[in-house]
Amino acid sequence: MFGFLKQVGDYTREAVGAAQAMTQGLGVTFDHLRRRPVTVQYPYEKLIPSERYRGRIHYEFDKCIACEVCVRVCPINLPVVDWVMNKATKKKELRNYSIDFGVCIFCGNCVEYCPTNCLSMTEEYELAAFDRHSLNYDNVALGRLPTSVTTDPSVIPLRELAYLPKGEVDPHGVDPNRARAGQLPAQVLEGLPKPPAASEAAASSKGGADA
Repeated sequence: MFGFLKQVGDYTREAVGAAQAMTQGLGVTFDHLRRRPVTVQYPYEKLIPSERYRGRIHYEFDKCIACEVCVRVCPINLPVVDWVMNKATKKKELRNYSIDFGVCIFCGNCVEYCPTNCLSMTEEYELAAFDRHSLNYDNVALGRLPTSVTTDPSVIPLRELAYLPKGEVDPHGVDPNRARAGQLPAQVLEGLPKPPAASEAAASSKGGADA
């Protein structure tokens, strides 16, 4: 008898849990049904990547010391560092440096561990090509300055998708005076309280000027 009641109780709890899960899933579905689809008219409109976006890697040949740290920290040993040893100076001489973006996973380890900061992540994300071999960038292609969405006069940059007013999903024609649901990094920085040392130094300098 008790075993039967236990089975009924377990079944009831599982049924209630399944109903709650279905309700939550349908709630998300119905919430999105009320929203209009957001369409970016690419390539005439492009989203501005975030400040920490991991795009194409920029490389500075003059800073590289051919230490191959980037190769050791890369999960797939991707960067190819071609160097020769100068017997006169007993130092490495870099000949060529290349990264195949068709294989790169953009983890950023090479940028983080580079001792001379010759590698950096850019906001360039348009790397599509018809030939996969053209994605293997040498030091010349890696040294090219990255393209920016905001500097292209033929493109309308869109940042509004991340900072739209509450309940708004269409970035086109939004009143700039409407309050945003989130704040830009610069606005957050302005709202932070100033350090006590800075305020005290400003007060002391003001007192000295009054005297």
